[in-house]
Amino acid sequence: MAFDETAALADVGRYFDNAATTPLDPRVLREMMPFLASDFGNPNSIHAFGLRAREAVELARQRVAFLLDAEDPSQIIFTSGATESNNQILGSFATGAYSPFEHSAVREPATHRGMEILANDGLTIFPPSHPVEVISLMMVNNEIGAIWDPGSFSHHADCIHSDVTQAVGKIPLALNGITHASFSAHKFYGPKGVGGIYFQDTPPKPMLRGGEQENGIRGGTLNVPGIVGMGVAAQIAADELESAFAFAQKLRSIVVEGLDGVSDWQVNGGDRSSPYILSMSFLTIEGETLVVEMDRAGYAISSGAACSSHSLEPSHVLTALELEDQWLRGTVRVSFGRFCSVDSAHGLSKSLRRVVEKLRTMY
Repeated sequence: MAFDETAALADVGRYFDNAATTPLDPRVLREMMPFLASDFGNPNSIHAFGLRAREAVELARQRVAFLLDAEDPSQIIFTSGATESNNQILGSFATGAYSPFEHSAVREPATHRGMEILANDGLTIFPPSHPVEVISLMMVNNEIGAIWDPGSFSHHADCIHSDVTQAVGKIPLALNGITHASFSAHKFYGPKGVGGIYFQDTPPKPMLRGGEQENGIRGGTLNVPGIVGMGVAAQIAADELESAFAFAQKLRSIVVEGLDGVSDWQVNGGDRSSPYILSMSFLTIEGETLVVEMDRAGYAISSGAACSSHSLEPSHVLTALELEDQWLRGTVRVSFGRFCSVDSAHGLSKSLRRVVEKLRTMY
């Protein structure tokens, strides 16, 4: 059965959980399809089938390098996604520190290696009091959208790692001072299961061994269709970065302004935040209940990070902000994307207002 792009995207306009994953852009799928069928060669083979696959992989590497503003495509290593990338990078260092706002894909491997949590005062993060090999600080927070400058910590560690998953393809990247970065394709309209590592000078130590792929830095047969898809997604994101950013700002403003007059709610994330992520807390409301009610109304939002949505523990991000429990429990995340619409943003805002008022009458 032929793929129907129109039908596939029919309900995406009401999808406001783009920080969890973005829809696969039909333009990306179209370029991936040959490598799922006729161009199936192994890029390490030297015959024509393999060479076509190798050319496609290297084009994708160039496109990703351009999006990240890397000096050379050879600074990009392909992996299965940011979680693998984070584990490989952090596994290359004996000592380190990480911000209290990091994704679990950084927190857990860093904790496992005995790395320390950096102190903070609200969104202000303080450097370690003693030398460490690596500091890990994300560029854009996945829950509240706060933006930091990881390179500003370059004088406090030998290496600076940044998980740029929520930044790449969405905001202009500044890799100055960053020695290692990690990212996933499915956050900028590419396929799931593929991502990468950027390294400035020294690549991370191999974590997956058993082949000479990626110059011996990451063993395993390359996911050619996924890599091709990420490359196309990177090219589209680079071409549309400015207009997409402005569109996200517009959608965010519509939602925020549409809630004007609603009592006892606030926006989290500070003054310097990504327009793609809007974290809001509603007093006396349970965030998960609000998510369920909004889903019934036809809108997909989130109560936090998708990777921790089944956890009963409070958000470590909101806890680090010292958000009071009564506000913390009523927090939801709305995240915008290119397939949202102005009409759906207005509809989301109206539904949020209605559902909040309804839930408050029940308590």
